[in-house]
Amino acid sequence: MSLTERYLDYLATDRRYSPHTIATYRRTYATFPGIETADREAVEAWWNGRTDKAVTTRRNELSAVRSFYAWCRIWEHRGPTDDPTYRIKPPKSGRRLPHTVGREDLHRLLAATSGDVRRAIALGAYAGMRVSEVAALDWRDVDQEQRRIIVRGGKGDKDRAVGLPPLLLDAILPATGGNVVRAGRADPYTAGALQQKVNAAMKHAGVEGTFHWLRARFATMALAGMGNLLSVSRALGHASPATTAIYAVTADSDLDLIAEAVAR
Repeated sequence: MSLTERYLDYLATDRRYSPHTIATYRRTYATFPGIETADREAVEAWWNGRTDKAVTTRRNELSAVRSFYAWCRIWEHRGPTDDPTYRIKPPKSGRRLPHTVGREDLHRLLAATSGDVRRAIALGAYAGMRVSEVAALDWRDVDQEQRRIIVRGGKGDKDRAVGLPPLLLDAILPATGGNVVRAGRADPYTAGALQQKVNAAMKHAGVEGTFHWLRARFATMALAGMGNLLSVSRALGHASPATTAIYAVTADSDLDLIAEAVAR
């Protein structure tokens, strides 16, 4: 087994990284033949050949490569100070506000879909769940009495609870047992397959966006409704409230007061 495959296996079994992250790391390593034995010049040559990629892509790729070399140093596959990426700085990215799906678009989308896709859309919009979490949701973790959904093994392998409003419960019923989205079928979607289906449904319905825009709507509406950053951060499963704070910008009620003041 190659060093990169051993590292990916370590991330999956010891660190409990998500299959999506593992697949992203694997794709990154595939763009860099010779990564296992590369010196500083080879790493920098690979990096300079990635300048046509988006800033976010380049930052993620650099993180994947750096984490691999850090693992190599810990397990003595490289020297204790042998970091061939040390001169590389991640590209800066400007601050971007999140895109969300509006109320009318969401209602049109729900009206235009049914079955698996409609249940997935409702869970993204009304529970703020990630597509991987939606794909894996089992009816055992839907507590209809307490009106809670227990999200198992979210990002960072952390469980959390989210609210289950009546509107969402109606959208995912009947309770078939087994996988929620697939109505009990034994072959749940992968995150990638479900995301493609939802994104295609949005395009067909004339609604701009991706599955993540549904989760962003949940975050923005939740912050606008209650203003408690820590609570919304927990509901979203964010590791830090700083990640949630970007959604507070568009939910800032002071912007409405300013707009009213200048329009007088």
